[in-house]
Amino acid sequence: MDKHPLRRWFDLKGWRALLIGVPYLWLILFFLLPFLIVVVMSVATNTPTAPPFSIGGEHPWVNLGPFSRVFTDSLYLRAFMTSVLNAALTAMLCLLIGYPMALALTRVSRGWRTILLMLVILPFWTSFLLRVYAWMGLMGKNSWFNGLLTDSWNFLVPLDWAVKSVPLMNTNFAVVLVMVYTYLPFMILPLYASLERLDPTLDEAAMDLGSRPHQVFWDVTLPQSIPGIVAGGMLVFIPAAGELVIPTLVGNASQPMIGKIIQDEFGQARDWPMASAVAVALLVLMVIPTMLYSHYQARAEGSK
Repeated sequence: MDKHPLRRWFDLKGWRALLIGVPYLWLILFFLLPFLIVVVMSVATNTPTAPPFSIGGEHPWVNLGPFSRVFTDSLYLRAFMTSVLNAALTAMLCLLIGYPMALALTRVSRGWRTILLMLVILPFWTSFLLRVYAWMGLMGKNSWFNGLLTDSWNFLVPLDWAVKSVPLMNTNFAVVLVMVYTYLPFMILPLYASLERLDPTLDEAAMDLGSRPHQVFWDVTLPQSIPGIVAGGMLVFIPAAGELVIPTLVGNASQPMIGKIIQDEFGQARDWPMASAVAVALLVLMVIPTMLYSHYQARAEGSK
């Protein structure tokens, strides 16, 4: 017996609309609405009330003062610059370390590949905070790691440059080091997914035509893995730029990253409009490169 036309429509299109609609509803509830709230707070006026901002009334409906301070105050400009530089250096180091590891994963047997992939994701089974505290212990003045670095430094440099311990904690070096350790899997996994799909016969054909191994890598393997490089770079750069915990625990308080600035504005200063303006500026800074890449990638795929 034929189903009712309305039931057939629901069977064909209703489930599809439901499956598509649930992720959109999730994004609207937990991303778009909170973002709109932050945008509204960013153009509000700071007041000594609870909550500490006001819209309308005796105050202007749109207050662009916080955004003006974001782009003129040296505190925020330095924080943005520090965040971008540290995140870019982290992404670059993760690429230099992660690319050979991802490439090696595609060249080993399937048994070893499973074991090595498990080792890559194994740190995620441990608390993020505990891993940061472990690095704090390693970088302490009396740790064996610092002692090893100190002995190596004193062995390589003249006696006049000898030191009792290498200053690791409360430096940008410590921030970048811990962020590289933390976000390295986010670079390896997209690179592995991109390299694993490559056709190995292309490398063999290039070598049969006389190309040396390094030429095959630069001319064949690397160009085809660019989508994985970009995806891994974004997965590392975006969270690293807004990182809060690592700079707070191992970084230099006189060179804060933008995440620390936002926390201080919300908590200590209780200037929610200023904190919201900084957060919106950070989001725009992160979203624009992503949108440009998606646009040009779509154009490149459409031209094929």
